[in-house]
Amino acid sequence: MQAAANPPIATRAIATRGPLVLAILVALAVIGLVGVNQLVVIHRRQVRKLAEKAYQLGLAEQQSGKPERAIEDFRAALSYDPDNDQYQLSLGRALRDTGRLDEAESYLFSLWQRTPQDSTINLALARLAVRKDNLDEALRYYHNAIYGVWKSDPDANRRQARFELTEFLLQKGALPQAQAELVGILPTLAKDPAVHLRVAEMLNRAQDYNRALTEFQYVLQKDRHNAAALLGAGQAAFQLARYRTAQIYLLGAVNTEPGNERAAQLLQNATLVLQADPFRRGISDVERNLRIQVAFAQVGRRLDSCLAPPDSDASSPTDAGTAALPPDLAALKTKWKQMQPKLSRMSDEPSSDLQDAIMDLVFQIEQQTQTECGPPQALDQALLAIARDPTGVDR
Repeated sequence: MQAAANPPIATRAIATRGPLVLAILVALAVIGLVGVNQLVVIHRRQVRKLAEKAYQLGLAEQQSGKPERAIEDFRAALSYDPDNDQYQLSLGRALRDTGRLDEAESYLFSLWQRTPQDSTINLALARLAVRKDNLDEALRYYHNAIYGVWKSDPDANRRQARFELTEFLLQKGALPQAQAELVGILPTLAKDPAVHLRVAEMLNRAQDYNRALTEFQYVLQKDRHNAAALLGAGQAAFQLARYRTAQIYLLGAVNTEPGNERAAQLLQNATLVLQADPFRRGISDVERNLRIQVAFAQVGRRLDSCLAPPDSDASSPTDAGTAALPPDLAALKTKWKQMQPKLSRMSDEPSSDLQDAIMDLVFQIEQQTQTECGPPQALDQALLAIARDPTGVDR
């Protein structure tokens, strides 16, 4: 009975050591797990280091003009760290810049799907759309970039994105859309004359000449000898038919930069318009009549040149008849002949009605011959310019 009540000593020892062994095993398991976890952490750290090294090498290859090697490095970086958006973005950009547009789009678009409001990603897709010559996609992604979220310097980045979009629109000939983008830039401009000059030149290319002239004038207020601004202001004023203003700016451009052939040619054209203008205020009646006579003789020669062989010299406006002229030009030549005897009456009987009638015929002939007789030259160009706005030439 007593033996049954008291288990053997060995049995009691095993029962006592059981929890201890279990505790030791648990401790060893925990230590093992911690060790494994540390190994995993160390491994991941090493992998990230390898990824970063490959990425930095790719950036260096890109900077040194070796895009194909850069792509290999970016691929390696992304294989080590597949969830790194920056590596994927850099790979997409590199593929785009080497012409692998479809592959680039797959990487960039997957990034966009995760963060569609990210301006940097939208800008990368916008530039891809430009490479694809896709206007609609370029507009979409550039606008996303402009109005999206920038991680740094948002104002400057938005302005630069709008500049890029505007340049693309100008290249595509989408002038109204380019004008709209430039109008959007204007309120964001700092006081830096160089930025205003850039916008002004783009406005000129977009044929928004009024705003262009205003921006050029702003630059000239800061630097009155700026040759680019003087030429740009002269071009804008010329297109606005403000030839006196154009002459002033273009003369300044030529004086500042004597070798500028474009400025010299435009100055010559503006001066010729002013010298040919019979409506200019302040000139004498004699000078006015002389200008009208010169213009009248010029359009007579212009009509004759329409039927003269290319190597002939129709030196007199009465040399050619009307038989070979198209019907509309023949009718104008008849009117010209009927008007010719009346020129002598201008000095004897000054009459603004007669002067206006003669110049109306001059303008009709210039406008009609422009469409049927080839591009006008020199004085014919000047007379066409006057015809567009007879009373505004001297502004």
